[in-house]
Amino acid sequence: MPENNRELSPLFREEAKSEDPQAVGRLVRATGFFSEEENGIAVELVEERLAKGDASGYFFLFAEEQNRLVGYTCFGPIPGTMHSFDLYWIAVDPGQQGRGLGRKLMAMSERLIVQRGGMRLYADTSSRSQYEPTRSFYLSCGYLQEALLADFYAPGDGKVIFVKSLSA
Repeated sequence: MPENNRELSPLFREEAKSEDPQAVGRLVRATGFFSEEENGIAVELVEERLAKGDASGYFFLFAEEQNRLVGYTCFGPIPGTMHSFDLYWIAVDPGQQGRGLGRKLMAMSERLIVQRGGMRLYADTSSRSQYEPTRSFYLSCGYLQEALLADFYAPGDGKVIFVKSLSA
């Protein structure tokens, strides 16, 4: 049995493939964090990328081990801004969490964003207690909490917005 702290050796790719919508749906559902509506949105963004390419405004970084999706990010430029990007999704297979894959996906995505002219990356998440590990993750990756929008998603479920200045 592999040790929990083993060094990961996933393969990374940016190009979306036809099997990715299904794989992303499985991965996002496996985390147990997202609603069915959110799961559907995650799949739709991959489908949009497949249909429109760069014109979709959605860019991806996929991590695979043994031809299985174990993590991914989705990000894109924020319309109407010069250098700001949104991190739409970051998800890591629950069996892979705690091994550094999320951190690696984040760092690689930040570099890709800088290559595309991005200077600031925004990430948001829920204020519910279930998302405390997510908020801690963003803080540990050098993000600052920029705003809290109370009751954004639902009563008692605010939106926490994080930002990180990126440099080449």
